[in-house]
Amino acid sequence: MATVLALAAAGCNSTEKQATSEVSPPTGLGSFYSQQPSWKGCGGNFQCATAQVPLDYSKPSGQKLGIALIRLPARNKSERIGSLFINPGGPGGSGVGFVRQAAEAFGSDLRKRFDIVGFDPRGVGQSDPVHCNTGRQLDAFFAADSSPDDPKETAAFAAESKGFAQNCGAKAASELPYVGTVNASRDIDVLRAAVGDKKLTYYGASYGTYLGAFYAQQFPSNVRALVLDGAVDPTTSSTGLLVEQAKGFETAFRAFADDCVKKPNCPLGTSMTAAQAKLTSFLAQTDKKPLGNTRDTRQVTEAHAVMGIASALYLKENWPVLRQALAQAFQKSDGTLLLALADQMVERHPDGSYSNQTDANMAVNCVDKPNPASAKAYGKAAAEAERVAPHFGAFVVWGGLPCVYWPVQSKKQPTPITAKGAKPILVIGTLRDPATPYKWAQNLASQLSSGVLLTLDGDGHTAYLQGNPCITRATDDYLVTTDPPKPGTICR
Repeated sequence: MATVLALAAAGCNSTEKQATSEVSPPTGLGSFYSQQPSWKGCGGNFQCATAQVPLDYSKPSGQKLGIALIRLPARNKSERIGSLFINPGGPGGSGVGFVRQAAEAFGSDLRKRFDIVGFDPRGVGQSDPVHCNTGRQLDAFFAADSSPDDPKETAAFAAESKGFAQNCGAKAASELPYVGTVNASRDIDVLRAAVGDKKLTYYGASYGTYLGAFYAQQFPSNVRALVLDGAVDPTTSSTGLLVEQAKGFETAFRAFADDCVKKPNCPLGTSMTAAQAKLTSFLAQTDKKPLGNTRDTRQVTEAHAVMGIASALYLKENWPVLRQALAQAFQKSDGTLLLALADQMVERHPDGSYSNQTDANMAVNCVDKPNPASAKAYGKAAAEAERVAPHFGAFVVWGGLPCVYWPVQSKKQPTPITAKGAKPILVIGTLRDPATPYKWAQNLASQLSSGVLLTLDGDGHTAYLQGNPCITRATDDYLVTTDPPKPGTICR
């Protein structure tokens, strides 16, 4: 969602303007590539528009989808290079919302030279969103015991997961086959042309790295500069991804706990051993007896507690809040803060409604890769995850169970992405990233024929926008000049 030892001087003295040669649109898609979105002011200095893309690229004359766009125009028109497209991850994250909140935080060189452009991928946010479940249905899903201890509990969570999938099948059947990354990456090329850019300049975080890498694989000659921050490994299976992600959260919790036990009044105790034991005991107790909270009538289950802890681990700046939340839970049996953190993670609103992030997340994940055929297979993956990530493994893996029952299944096996022929692509990895383990960044950078790895020796999910001067300088220089930092650069 997250920091370099010595950074070799990156870049050259002159900036690279957009290439001037025309890129011919794919056959049958000329009208989409030649469209000119109608930009209108939408608050502050932002402009908003909608672009059209085909639902099914094999039938471009058929149903169309509207892709919501937002942009913050470059400050210096005389030095403008083009557009910097942003995807914040998820899948299911709103690029429109992210740019509205974070565009001003991008480096001053980028703000001067680029329009900062956000978009909601198909099925997300304002782009013909997938809506499957009501607020009450999602409340029940997130409260359910997603670390089942026996066949009865497994059957109960399987029923909850099957209901989730059936709701999507009933309410979004026509869109589900087309919301995956393959089509979303094709949409980006349409958007690139629609804003008048000859080549793509892109920053993708978390899942946004997978989306960006997929784009480069399909359109290598259209790449100008791609930053893939908090990388996802394209070769990882659907359950393998969840197992590795659980390990990432375990690593991040250990980093948090190591910091906490050195401070006075740490709710986890005064040693790492005590901290691990304290969390294990707390989760076991909450599994038997949920906590209360002062916000509403919901009980705070073990699943809520784990989700709240995981949510806080995304940013190191949230560690003080997590200490407070754990102290409240341990000492007062009050889960209010943990529940607030969990609600923040899944975008639950105070009125009990949700954004479509959860529905869209499942819709994309379930069609992107093949899924196990049964809950039993998920159980094996969960057991493996629990061995290597005792506090997070079961929850993370079982959370993907709706994909077993999904109305649309993929048969395309995960494969390396090489993007042969693309210009240098910058991959950024954070050593103690909870959600996208560092080795994924290493793997993606090595797969890409032009991949360059930049490392943050730090905590939290993704590196850019965390304020590390080394990361900011290296990333901004690359996006402006297309010259990446020296391979192997480490920022601290």
